[in-house]
Amino acid sequence: MLDKRGQGLSTNAIILIILGVVVLIVLILGFTMGWNKILPFVSTNNVENIKTACNVACSTSGVYDFCTQERTLKADDLAEGEITATCDVLSQVPYTQYGIAECASIVCEE
Repeated sequence: MLDKRGQGLSTNAIILIILGVVVLIVLILGFTMGWNKILPFVSTNNVENIKTACNVACSTSGVYDFCTQERTLKADDLAEGEITATCDVLSQVPYTQYGIAECASIVCEE
């Protein structure tokens, strides 16, 4: 009876358990502390998304979407990291490098 051994965990099972615990810890930290603190090297550049949204607002003559709805532009070359402005403002001179076109069919009131 003393020579019998119990069934042990295999090395693969131990490695999978450790990986599962690490992934669980990263998910918990990411959702509680914020993903920017956990993964700061992940780019949050959304210029193409804003550009597409502004083009859609212009092509559908969405005056509210183009002139009033504020959008948060996140680009790597911004000192502040992000700008919150409307499509009309983002299509003007200081931000023309992002390629958001002016809309000739919509006139925004100042």
